[in-house]
Amino acid sequence: MKLSVYSYTNQGGRAHNEDSLRWNCDGARGVFALADGLGGHACGQVASRLAVDALCPEALDPLPGKEELLERFQAANTRILEQQAQPGQEDMRTTAVALSLGESGAAWAHIGDSRLYRFSGGALSCLTRDHSVTYMKYLGGEISYMDVYHDDDRSSLLRVLGRAPCHPEGGEGPVQAGDAFLLCSDGFWEFVYNEEMLVDWLKSSSPEQWARRMLLRHIRRTPPGNDNFSLITIFAEGSL
Repeated sequence: MKLSVYSYTNQGGRAHNEDSLRWNCDGARGVFALADGLGGHACGQVASRLAVDALCPEALDPLPGKEELLERFQAANTRILEQQAQPGQEDMRTTAVALSLGESGAAWAHIGDSRLYRFSGGALSCLTRDHSVTYMKYLGGEISYMDVYHDDDRSSLLRVLGRAPCHPEGGEGPVQAGDAFLLCSDGFWEFVYNEEMLVDWLKSSSPEQWARRMLLRHIRRTPPGNDNFSLITIFAEGSL
């Protein structure tokens, strides 16, 4: 399997970029992590950086499966809770999503509303479910899926790193030649709809081209003062 990767982050209309990205890929396998910090005044950046450091260390051996990723989320939470003892960082928290890809398949875990999408066989599936009040309202039938993008409770998160106890969710599954993956923060997905992600993927020959197509849509829609936005795009190519 050959993996190709592209990543992008932007502070948007905010004074600080509190998103953090980290990925480690040797061309055939890799670990990818994205975190969206909360807390303002750059404290969220500290939390998100601690998260990706724990989720995506330099060593790829052994490549983590679902349970190992969930353990890394717990380790990240411990580090953030310890750091909250520093003055001014008491309220820092972060969402996070992580993906492990190799010959044996894919494993992932997340907490909060940073998302992971899989594109396979001409179809899109979202592998994560937002830990937010808004998403619970959608699952309960109170609002439609399109309402998730605009609902007033969307920023009310039920699970994040930086609180005890920590309850991430994880999953695992096969990978096929031609599959693609997208990790992104809410500052990105709230302005680019699922159908558009899929269309842009089908038109693209590289993860960078795919990302740039989606970012063009995003830039046209963002209002002044918009949130930080970040993404990692991955193509899985060759025999598996």
